[in-house]
Amino acid sequence: MRSRLIKYGICFGIASLITFVVFWIRGFFTSDPGVNLQVLSDGFSISGILLLLFAGIMFISSEGALIGIGFIMRSVALIFVPMGRKHQETYAQYRERKLGELKKPGDHSLVVVGLLFLLIGIVLTVVWYLKFYTVSA
Repeated sequence: MRSRLIKYGICFGIASLITFVVFWIRGFFTSDPGVNLQVLSDGFSISGILLLLFAGIMFISSEGALIGIGFIMRSVALIFVPMGRKHQETYAQYRERKLGELKKPGDHSLVVVGLLFLLIGIVLTVVWYLKFYTVSA
């Protein structure tokens, strides 16, 4: 339980840091309330999307979809090592070894925190749209 709370805390801290960086880049508290609300929604949305994308990459990697890329990168690196390709394993051997080493993550902290930040960003976007969006004809 304690390790799970630590993981959620770290994910929340990283998402908050990303949100703060977006606030800082976009110039929060320097314009009118409508622009500030846009900056808020951008910060929360961007951090939520980045966490969800990272969680997706981790999921794909844990399923073994990137094993071929790792084999190619290892083979290219061994080209530059003298006699490096002499003892290189085949792709079938490499894939079997890597599939045996894969760990299935049972942790969903990235997804939960990413969805939370994205939901906050969407709510702030809807509030901005209802309160500040005007169409000039």
